[in-house]
Order: sequence, then structure tokens, then C-alpha cells
Amino acid sequence: MPKVFTLNNGVAIPWLGFGTGTALYGRDAANFVRLAIDNNITHLDGAQMYNNEDTLGAGIKASGKSRSDLFVTTKLNKLAPGETVKDSLKGSLAKLGLDYVDLFLIHDPTKATKEGKLAEWWKGMEEVQGEGLAKAIGVSNFKVEDLKIVLETGEIVPAVNQIELHPYVWKAAKPIVEFCQEKGIAIESYGGQTPIVRAKGGPLDPTLSAISERLGKAHGKPVSTGQVLTKWLLQRDVIVVTTTSKVERIKEFLDTENVPDLNAKEIKAIDEEGAKLHKRVYMAHVFGE
Repeated sequence: MPKVFTLNNGVAIPWLGFGTGTALYGRDAANFVRLAIDNNITHLDGAQMYNNEDTLGAGIKASGKSRSDLFVTTKLNKLAPGETVKDSLKGSLAKLGLDYVDLFLIHDPTKATKEGKLAEWWKGMEEVQGEGLAKAIGVSNFKVEDLKIVLETGEIVPAVNQIELHPYVWKAAKPIVEFCQEKGIAIESYGGQTPIVRAKGGPLDPTLSAISERLGKAHGKPVSTGQVLTKWLLQRDVIVVTTTSKVERIKEFLDTENVPDLNAKEIKAIDEEGAKLHKRVYMAHVFGE
């Protein structure tokens, strides 16, 4: 498996990102970010909505890691009256203590689409990339129809669409994933551990256990069901964003690229069992759920 993916504008993005949302939402993320960087995670995923960009920046500073060795993402939440996308990103950069981000995403299309301003927001995104304030721009939680607006009205194709992705939403997400990959838009996942963290006892459990046992024998050391889920994403050419406060879990995530591949039969079994339960944890309003 590649340690990096190359986005449609040539920017390289590490396959594993450390997220500062979910468990760290609104919390001081500095020590967790430092821990992630100290354990070889260089891709850090933040957002205005998480209300902790300043602590993400503090963690980066405390790590002493060179800026050029890191890949930092933040996301646009909303615009105040009269505020531009550039104004908003400059505010984020001030909190982060950075001159630029590697990736800047529109976090949620709902507000912009309701106001008929999605094309305008995207124009602002293109402006910040043009000025070097963001090396790449993209979107998050976008449906196919949202993506079409951006593709039809914009000049730059989004580099990424970051969505909740795991087997319990695969059936619903598949059209979005296929549309993006057809257009050269990388899929970035969050919530990938949902089947074992937030939906224990679901139809996938026996399948994941059986696969982890087989892979463990092939790998020569135990393979967790979490690694099976991450491998399922990686084999679909999906960038993975996750969060943990434990060093052993960070090491486990990073080692996933060394785990043997799932075979076609196992991927099919995960897809089929996953289709038996629909479990979306985040952004249900975007999808009308």
C-alpha cells in the first residue's frame, strides 16, 4: 500500500490522517497532536467547526517538526455577513500559527446550497489556492448533486471529498465514491471504525473476526478487526482519517499498510454484511436522514 496518495493537482497526502474532531471536538487537542506527530503521523486534520484550531497549532509547534514535513488540513465552517473565504482561512491560519494549509475543505454544503451560494464559495476556495494560502482545496460531506454544482461552475476540480465511510454506509455512499473517483476527486474517510466502535453486535462482527484471524496467520502477528476495516478502505483507494489517544493504536493504524490484502471474497462479504445495517453517525442532515 502507498504511504502517500497523489491528489489531482500533484500534491502528496499521507494515507493516514490524525483527526481533531469527534472525541476531541471542542477540546484541547495539543497533547494528542504532539503524541501523533511523535509517533510518525504527519497528516493532521482539523476544522473551524471543531473549535480547537489553536490547540492543533500548539501541538504542531510543541512537536518541533518542520512545517514541510507535515500535511495540515482545516475546513471552512460558515461565513459571517461580508466575510470572504479568504478572510475565514486567514483567521484559521492565525489560530494555527501557519502561513498556509496543505488542504482546505468546505466542511458542509448545506448552508451554501440553501442560500444558492455554493458556486460563490467555491470561487473563494479557488482564490485561496491561487494565492498559496492552501496547497489544495476540496470538499467534505458533499453529495453527487453538490459536486456537480462545483464542477459545472468552478475552474478547479476539488482534490478531495471527505465523507463518513465504513461498511454500514457503503451502500449509500457508493454512488458518491464512484462519481468522485471517476472525476479524479480523492475520497477521504472519517468514522471508518464505526462498525466496531459505535455499532457492536451488528451483522459484520462475525465476518470481521474471521478475516482478522486469517490475516493474523498470514501476517505472523495479530491483526485487529480495526485493521481489517482500515484495510478495506485502503484497498478502495481511500485516505483514512481517524482519532486515538493511545500510542499502541497509532502504531496499529500505521502498521495496517503492512497487513496482507483482503481477498475479493472477503471484500464482498464485508460489503454484503455491511449492507444489512445502515448506520450513519455524522452529518445525517446533509443526506436527509
